[in-house]
Amino acid sequence: MLEIQVKNELIKIVGKDRYLDQLEEISCYAYDAFVVEALPSAVIFPETTKEVSKILQTASRYKIPVTGRGAGTSLCGASIPIRQGIVLCFSKMDKIIDVNTRDRHIIVQPGVINADVQKALLPFKFFYPPDPGSMNTSTIGGNIAMNAGGPRCLKYGVTMDYILGMEVVLSSGKVIRFGSKNIKDVTGYKLSSLFCGSEGTLGIITEATLKVMPMPETAKTLMVTFDNLDNTANAVTDIIGSGIIPVAMELMDKLTLNAIEDSANLGLDREAEGSLLIEIDGVKEACEKEMNNIIEKVKNNGAVHIQEAKSELEREKLWTARRSAYGVFAKLAPDIVTEDVTVPVSKVPIMIRQIIKIANKYGLKVGVLAHAGDGNMHPMIPANKEDKEEWGKVEAVFSEIFQAAAGLGGTLSGEHGIGLAKAPYLPFVMNKDTIDFMKKIKQAVDPDLILNPGKFV
Repeated sequence: MLEIQVKNELIKIVGKDRYLDQLEEISCYAYDAFVVEALPSAVIFPETTKEVSKILQTASRYKIPVTGRGAGTSLCGASIPIRQGIVLCFSKMDKIIDVNTRDRHIIVQPGVINADVQKALLPFKFFYPPDPGSMNTSTIGGNIAMNAGGPRCLKYGVTMDYILGMEVVLSSGKVIRFGSKNIKDVTGYKLSSLFCGSEGTLGIITEATLKVMPMPETAKTLMVTFDNLDNTANAVTDIIGSGIIPVAMELMDKLTLNAIEDSANLGLDREAEGSLLIEIDGVKEACEKEMNNIIEKVKNNGAVHIQEAKSELEREKLWTARRSAYGVFAKLAPDIVTEDVTVPVSKVPIMIRQIIKIANKYGLKVGVLAHAGDGNMHPMIPANKEDKEEWGKVEAVFSEIFQAAAGLGGTLSGEHGIGLAKAPYLPFVMNKDTIDFMKKIKQAVDPDLILNPGKFV
């Protein structure tokens, strides 16, 4: 608990009903989708930017850590209050402020669910491209904090590419706004690039203006299976190398496919060593031509079975299989660690082989799920964190996977972020001067180091 004086000041800002500090009330804010837990001192639910500003003024005065929280879907421990303090939960700042398809933007508060943005745009035949696997539960504020991606980012890009403007509260309580409602704006420093992906270490996002896109005329979806994982990965490099840029190109290995089939009974090929879920969109005639080229490429790489979705229902069935992967894989053990590393697309086959080799070395199961078209891979290891020996092996596996990715010219994260999980491994991909430069930015913006401390800076 916070000191009574501090508690009373915070209650004065938000009221008793939006301030929690009893163990049974705050326990569920001690964790996210990562495996580490840390209990906060208090959880506060602001409703306005003004309230957020006042809370941060109080926190700054007493040097209390503040951790922003959306839906708690972070896979790297970014929303865990490792230094206790205040958790700011944005579930009550969940308003869509404006939908303007003429000017191609939508303005939202941070607690708006990604899928609700999609629903709000649907009647206008527009969409918001970033679609993380957690889109049905994750919030826009969390998406921005982590610079979330998703299957569609191969063609459409990640969250940062869709931020037109933002409102941010600094650790001092000062409110800054930057960007605009314009598609083109090169006025001053591009501060959205600084705050997007900062994991709440530089400021608290209270409003965002997002660019939206008109829906394409048509989409075509293909599920392809292979009897060899190398062939699966090689098909990816051949398709991308030919100049075709699908909306998505999702790779799943045999272990992942069978976990999905065990759970959902979708009729997936249990004998396949690997599969690709490929989607393209655009003008109908162009899509047909591209799909024919893709089918030729996968056949040349030994495709065993090719299934094209003939209806929206079939398309949804295929995507249900893909989006359920993490959830069903998590049922294989008490705990699951899912990481994401990214390598150049040409190195995808090598990286997949490395992941499997490293896991086998330690006698652990690993499922490989990948946004393969942009080189982003998600190795998933089911384990039991209470088994210290097994958990030590899990940590060793991922340490070696991170080193392998770095050795191939890759990076530690394509979309999940750094958080607690990968902070120790930053020297694999950044030199000391680069890390020190990030620390200087943090010191300048948050001099008391109260915003989401203990993370990557």
